[in-house]
Amino acid sequence: MGDYVWFHDVSWHSAYAIYFFVIGICAGLSFFSFLSWHRAELAGLRKPAAYASFALLAVGGVLLIGDLSQPMRFLNVLNPFYLHFTSPLAWGSLNIVTFGVASVAYLLMLRKGNEKSGKRLALVVALLALGLPIYTGYDLSVHQSRPMWNTPVMPVLFVALAMASGAAVSSLLAGANAAAQTTLRQYLIWSVGAVGVILVSMLGTTHYGGSAEELTYIILTTGSMGLIFVGLGIVAGTVAPFALLLAPLGRQQGGVMVAALLVLVGSAALRYAILMAPQQVQTLF
Repeated sequence: MGDYVWFHDVSWHSAYAIYFFVIGICAGLSFFSFLSWHRAELAGLRKPAAYASFALLAVGGVLLIGDLSQPMRFLNVLNPFYLHFTSPLAWGSLNIVTFGVASVAYLLMLRKGNEKSGKRLALVVALLALGLPIYTGYDLSVHQSRPMWNTPVMPVLFVALAMASGAAVSSLLAGANAAAQTTLRQYLIWSVGAVGVILVSMLGTTHYGGSAEELTYIILTTGSMGLIFVGLGIVAGTVAPFALLLAPLGRQQGGVMVAALLVLVGSAALRYAILMAPQQVQTLF
């Protein structure tokens, strides 16, 4: 008989949930900064969204570097000869670095008032920003032994969460701009609705899966994790803001901003629960 070691610990700690949260907002804000070139009512968001996006990228970078046992190893992502290009993390690292460089160039054009170059760079930044939630979702989906992670809709969910949280922060930045709030309300409705549909699909397949999937479903829907996932993530952060935005109050500035705050709470809770719950299965044995 051989000796077997079973690790009663999680590999991806809660710092990654914070990273997923801030990088999703970062991507969403980049999209709305790009959209401001094509929607006059969002013009006031152009610079605030771009600067906030870059600041959140810096926060995300610090979180990733801080998680390394040897922080200086982050320099390896700048060395193409070191990267293993069959790894989604390698492509994600390149995406982050390229996005950061493009964001700096975009901010410089905004400061100079160069509209022609700024508009072109806004498109480049937005396309690179789309890769941020896609690669983070893909990083989870390739884990075949993790119930709920191993689904092709995970990157789609992360994109929807990025749009919802980006629209929420944009709404807070827009303040009293009624025209901007009207547009952002539409993006909030559609993105939050998409998050809800994807969650229902994921819960259904998890509940009717094998033993590991069903155990993950139980963890997600009961106890303290159930309070986070169902209570904060689904009820308070998805259903409540969606209903509020469809109600008469949701057409007013105050209603949109309350819905935006609820979306941010729900977005953070969902990312935490989705990251941590599937890992708790291994700690139960």
